[in-house]
Amino acid sequence: MRVYPTAEQAAVLNRMFGCVRLVWNTVLAWRQARYRAEGVTTSYAQTDRYLTELKRDGGHDFLYEVSSVPLQQALRHQYMAFVNFFAGRVRYPRFKSRHGRQCATYTRSAFSWKDGRLHLAKVNGPIEFVWSWPQIDPATINPTTVTVSRDRDGRWYAAFAVETESGPKPLPATGGQVGIDLGVTHFAVLSTGETIPNPRHLERKARNLARYQRRMARKQQGSNNRAKAKAKVARAHTKVRNARADFLHRTSTRLVRDHDLLVIEDLNVKGMVRNRSLARAISDCGWGEFRRQLEYKTARAGRRLVVVDRWFPSSKTCSACGHLLTTLSLSTRHWTCPGCGTRHDRDVNAAKNILAAGRAVSACGADVSHSGSSRVRSAVKQEVQPARVGIPSL
Repeated sequence: MRVYPTAEQAAVLNRMFGCVRLVWNTVLAWRQARYRAEGVTTSYAQTDRYLTELKRDGGHDFLYEVSSVPLQQALRHQYMAFVNFFAGRVRYPRFKSRHGRQCATYTRSAFSWKDGRLHLAKVNGPIEFVWSWPQIDPATINPTTVTVSRDRDGRWYAAFAVETESGPKPLPATGGQVGIDLGVTHFAVLSTGETIPNPRHLERKARNLARYQRRMARKQQGSNNRAKAKAKVARAHTKVRNARADFLHRTSTRLVRDHDLLVIEDLNVKGMVRNRSLARAISDCGWGEFRRQLEYKTARAGRRLVVVDRWFPSSKTCSACGHLLTTLSLSTRHWTCPGCGTRHDRDVNAAKNILAAGRAVSACGADVSHSGSSRVRSAVKQEVQPARVGIPSL
């Protein structure tokens, strides 16, 4: 939710952000130097003791001016970041910058929530906020942690973690199944023939962004006018980011609500953005975020998401008879199958094949890795073959 701290409160919170960033970077550098010198890993307890020594060395007395809880939480977050890194879930933890999003996490010992009013440790007075859930009385919740953050555009937010008795309930079955072919011209083409237009949020705001960036470039380094111009650039990017997130959430939620089985391709987005001609357009689509949303929304709603191998030839395979073309250029948007004479729209045909591959995976248990692609193609061909000869498919 949005929060609106006073000038005095903002100064205290900005000081807190700086201390959290300093502790994170100092401990991370110490951890790396210790590993290079001694070849040993560092536990959370050791970093906690190092923080105590850091406060007592005489050069970091300002750390006593802020609450100690966010500093300890930063160490916990760093420890979990390394745990996730060694487990292969995330990349290596990096140093924090003062130019990006700043945040600090408070636990119950460092904040109070009484009658819907938020008080933070060593921050005078309650922090004003706008409650975003009219159906819930803020006085009835009992948050366990609160994370206060400030974006690059100068907006402040607070995120609550609240314990609930039960999670979201699975949605009722609809019997719907859909294959999704992602693209740039159209954001997605469904196996039903529906096309979801690509809103191109960044392209629509490109002229405004360029104008704001030119104005910022003409300002003197370190001046207040440059800071104001930089905030305008950040706000323009925030509008693009929020519009893209809204579109992805609406699209993914509708697909999950209407279908029991959703099938998508495993796109190599990281490799595709290396094409300098298409990098901006591909990044503006947000395919990775769309897949992430589908993954957690299908799990929460009791649906199933199947990811087909990226090497599966969905565009070159006839969805009517299973004939596989030798080559198919990217510029060819329509083609006629030489086996059965069916005229295909490239994207709709690909979406139908993706759905057929997902059904085959569900039915025969074939994997979707590169080694299992041949088995998936065979299962897909068996599934579409009866439709050609007029035998009802099972």
